[in-house]
Amino acid sequence: MNVLELEDVSITYQNTKEAVKHVSFAVPEGRIVAIVGESGSGKSTLIRAAIGLLPAGGVISSGRILFGEKDLAAMTAEELRHVRGEGMAMIFQSAGDYLNPRRKVCDQYVETLRCHQKISKKEGYEAAKKMLATLKLPDTKHVMNAYPFQLSGGMKQRVAIAMAMSMQPKLLLADEPTSALDVTVQAQVVKQMMDLREKTGTAIVIVTHNMGVASRMADDIAVMKDGELKEFGTREQVIYHPVDDYTKKLLRVVPRLQGETDGE
Repeated sequence: MNVLELEDVSITYQNTKEAVKHVSFAVPEGRIVAIVGESGSGKSTLIRAAIGLLPAGGVISSGRILFGEKDLAAMTAEELRHVRGEGMAMIFQSAGDYLNPRRKVCDQYVETLRCHQKISKKEGYEAAKKMLATLKLPDTKHVMNAYPFQLSGGMKQRVAIAMAMSMQPKLLLADEPTSALDVTVQAQVVKQMMDLREKTGTAIVIVTHNMGVASRMADDIAVMKDGELKEFGTREQVIYHPVDDYTKKLLRVVPRLQGETDGE
């Protein structure tokens, strides 16, 4: 069964600029799909539409987006609120900036968990500490009791990632989740996202400009350029047998992948 399905989706800003043009693909349960493309390709707009969080002026001008068998556009505000968090969660680029600077991390984290799970504050606190520890945050007790402005950008990003992953949603949407992190932490976050899929069956859609990240994580890869879906296929098809010239261009700037291809 598909957890997410996009059917001929076009997205327009201010009734003029078409940011996404007739995109169709599906995300089966438990599958990881990477959307790859340069800045301005429409990849971030696409997943924001999937969770109903398009910026002001953005509208789905054609097609539809299904979560399970439900059309997101037909959902009430209450139904959407229920879907966000329990059904799907999103990790934004620079997600740490979305934390409330006036509240301690523990208060925000526990409140988020308790909005969607029937647990006590103590249980929420322990669950939060455990997830932060899996993302290799040093001194989780200090992090939990800190205000966001007391943490580095990378630490705030990992807190936000942990909060989204703690919900164990059916679908996790991730918009360049590791771009603000150093290489070592990037690898840890990628591993934890893949572990989440293995443990809970969560499907993941990750947006990235990095074909190397896509090749390590994804079961399927979608390549976008100028709002259009240029290529979609399994990891093996896209990495080793690309069809579109733009896909080939992206692969040429990843030397290690090119070496792997030559060795096939």
